[in-house]
Amino acid sequence: MQIPIEHFVLLCLGFFIVATLYSSVGFGGGSSYLALLTLFLGSFFAIRSIALICNLVVVSGSTYLYFKNGHAKLKDFLPFILTSIPLAFLGASFRLKENIFFVILGISLILSATFLAVQTYKWKRSQLETKEYPGYLSYFLGAGIGFLSGLVGIGGGIFLAPVLNHLKWDKAIRIAALASFFILVNSVSGLLGLISSDSLSLPWMETLGLAISVLLGGQLGIRISLKRLSANGIKRVTALLVFIVGVRVLLVNGLGIL
Repeated sequence: MQIPIEHFVLLCLGFFIVATLYSSVGFGGGSSYLALLTLFLGSFFAIRSIALICNLVVVSGSTYLYFKNGHAKLKDFLPFILTSIPLAFLGASFRLKENIFFVILGISLILSATFLAVQTYKWKRSQLETKEYPGYLSYFLGAGIGFLSGLVGIGGGIFLAPVLNHLKWDKAIRIAALASFFILVNSVSGLLGLISSDSLSLPWMETLGLAISVLLGGQLGIRISLKRLSANGIKRVTALLVFIVGVRVLLVNGLGIL
């Protein structure tokens, strides 16, 4: 094992908490897994690989429950997925320097969080309204966010959800369902991209322990979200989590300021 056992126990607890919170808003937690892993692991490739695996574990269960409870329909999600899968693969194939990777990730998360938080107050009265958009927009969004998600090593739902909430694409619970499914397929595509570029690195003891932690947390979080969180609650929790992680990733991992 590459991590001392006492540190590994703390890391498993952190992953459990992250999975619980993120799955409650339809995400896998990849951005926070990346941030936590940088504290304990020195291998950049191992950090990306473990984060993608944990993403897959969380959103597999979340996606199943969203479909089971009628919040997701495959035909509505396909336009996003068809273009995101190949672009996520392409993005994951790029070999970025570590600091560039974290700068891109941090800035993207901060902008997404700010965008989403402002929206919950500015358009509070019309939060239940939805709008119709041309079909091609879904393909463009899927392609762009798919590439970005592959580039930074997460599923991409954390970028897609704020955009769709701003556009009022649908109800918050359905956007969370799409984000979860989006993360699922792009995480698979991203893993394949890492394999093709010979960048996949999985220390098996750490990967297994962390995967079990996020499985338990993810199942708890998705059940909480389906029963208790309001539309604005989903958006605000999402924004807070994304902003905190984004600032830390940018300052500590990207710029080395703190």
